[in-house]
Amino acid sequence: MTSTFTTHSESETSALGSDLGRTVEPGAAVLLFGDLGTGKTAFVRGLAEGLGVSATEVSSPTFTLIQEYRGGRLPLLHVDLYRLEDPREIDDLGLDELASGVVMAIEWADKLSEPPHEAIRVRIEHAGDRARRITIEMHNAQ
Repeated sequence: MTSTFTTHSESETSALGSDLGRTVEPGAAVLLFGDLGTGKTAFVRGLAEGLGVSATEVSSPTFTLIQEYRGGRLPLLHVDLYRLEDPREIDDLGLDELASGVVMAIEWADKLSEPPHEAIRVRIEHAGDRARRITIEMHNAQ
């Protein structure tokens, strides 16, 4: 199932992520695609909020690669692959092993050599001034 939305502010983008966060199950992978500045981290803030984690805790993990947030109904792992160029570096992160029992949000998911087939794919594009076109594609959603 694929749904497309248009948001007009960072808070609307975050709210869309929050809606998704209230419905995801353990082991869910949320793959985020979009150019710099499209709102991937804002979407993840909302996802965290929907899971019951304070959105103020969420920051872009660009320099740490993986941030873990606990305290909600499920732990959230926030992964940012922006700085990684070599597929072996990504494989060395062991994302498959980390995914059990958590929700994993992966920014710059286009860098994954083998993305999980059943992942939720979120594409965020500029759609004018502050507007964003967000397409959420659910595979084998329960």
